[in-house]
Amino acid sequence: MTDKLNVGEILKPQGIRGELKVKPFTDDAEVFRDFERIFVEETPYKVLSVRTGGGLVFLGLKGVADRNAAELLRGKQLYIPREDAPVPEEGRYYIADLLGCSIVTDAGDVLGKLTGVRQAATDIYTVEMDGKEVMFPAADGVITAVDVQGGTITVDKKRFYEVAVL
Repeated sequence: MTDKLNVGEILKPQGIRGELKVKPFTDDAEVFRDFERIFVEETPYKVLSVRTGGGLVFLGLKGVADRNAAELLRGKQLYIPREDAPVPEEGRYYIADLLGCSIVTDAGDVLGKLTGVRQAATDIYTVEMDGKEVMFPAADGVITAVDVQGGTITVDKKRFYEVAVL
């Protein structure tokens, strides 16, 4: 498990006072209100203000006083220390914990490793299978079990091959 979690990406400056427009990678943008500090790449910042709207987050950070300073952060990733993150609800997981897990069928066949997750109404998982990327939705009935500690995600074999983009 990683010690930092990627929680968003800075899209651009917002206004002239150094506020940042952020695309959150969290289920709920409101969770940003709980962060006292945030890392832009490797640099820590104290969070001064948080506004949300339209599925976006607008952050004010100590040391980012104007538009020019904010512009330097465009496109950078935002992280929080794992110890600052809320514990996920039952049956929910951090993407960072799922990446690298083996995808196995209910029959015990190892299909490959999870290499990516695209967030959508139903997340789209990417698995490396026989040297090529295969995508499938993380929908009910496709994924039957997740064992983060054991590093495995179990899928229903029949359903996987019905929905996977091979």
